[in-house]
Amino acid sequence: MGARRKFVREPRGPVKTDLSRRKEAGEPIVGLAPEGHYPGPMTPGSTPAHFIRLEDQSDRELEDILDLSARLKRGVTRMDLAGRTVGLLFFRGSLRTRASLEAAIHQLGGNTLHLTAASDFWTLEAREGTVMDGKAPEHIRDAAAVLSRYVTALAIRPALTGAPWEVERRDESIRAWAAHAEVPVINMESALWHPLQGLADLLTLRETLGDLAGKRVAITWTTSPTPASPSVVHSFLMTALRSGAHVRVAHPPGFELDSGVLEQARDSAAKRGVEFETGLELGEAVPGAHVVYARSWQSLETYDQPTLAANKLAAARGWTIDEPLMARGENARLMHPMPVRRNLEVTDEVLDGPRSLLYTQAENRLHTQKGLLSLLLRG
Repeated sequence: MGARRKFVREPRGPVKTDLSRRKEAGEPIVGLAPEGHYPGPMTPGSTPAHFIRLEDQSDRELEDILDLSARLKRGVTRMDLAGRTVGLLFFRGSLRTRASLEAAIHQLGGNTLHLTAASDFWTLEAREGTVMDGKAPEHIRDAAAVLSRYVTALAIRPALTGAPWEVERRDESIRAWAAHAEVPVINMESALWHPLQGLADLLTLRETLGDLAGKRVAITWTTSPTPASPSVVHSFLMTALRSGAHVRVAHPPGFELDSGVLEQARDSAAKRGVEFETGLELGEAVPGAHVVYARSWQSLETYDQPTLAANKLAAARGWTIDEPLMARGENARLMHPMPVRRNLEVTDEVLDGPRSLLYTQAENRLHTQKGLLSLLLRG
């Protein structure tokens, strides 16, 4: 059993979130003023507004995105991207992110310029001041400056370098794009964060549970021969805590989340007076949970050591979400960002049953990305 850590601060009265404060003040929760409160696109000579991680958005900005996303999901039509082009650069493969983002841009009246590293361009250098005598023939500084002359925004899914985690976690590539682009940069999943998935997850939680203050969320590691980066879980963890939910994280020994993110999570929990526990077993995290968020992620201890990573993964067996486990929750619903390995990560009974929110999560990628793009790029 992994080291169990519990971070608890007794609430001083009811947990307050921006949503609950707005309700008490009598402010409308659904609907966006014509101009909203999001900063919008840059003006000439200004610094562009990027979307790299959810923690960079204020509570009001996040509420505006979600409110507009809900309106768009109900059928409101906007053409905020008419005459605009968004560049999509994929250094890694994608299914839902590419499909949902392209659909969102087109439905808002915009155009896409899609480039894939495997076929359309080459390795790019992210490090500053380096002598470029290696594999990369071009620096992100130059690529970002040139592409900024062609498009209204750049959405980037950077490559994972395979370096030790303490290097990978710096997110040097996406940060370099943000530093050198002259248009807004959208993070389509870096090593550390997946803010687009986080937006969809938050809308899904709101639709399912309403106000999240005081709700209980379990994040559970699952068995998979191809565990992912912890980016999705990092974004979901911080979003759930920020919304006032109590969070428990279950994982095998050696699969702890990033230490820096855990530090942020501990601070967020203390600030909001909610409970946060990590290093639990499945049977400890799920009981009483309103939502179970399943995902397999890599061991950061052996991130750049394939042999040791394979051995550690082989020792982590039995982490499958099934109906008897879900029944221990509080009418628990299942969330998973997909792709999901059926009957290994989660059983068919749960995936195809009434507890599953997977397809709603995936659909909400479209609506929340439309909301984000409308507010980030509107003229």
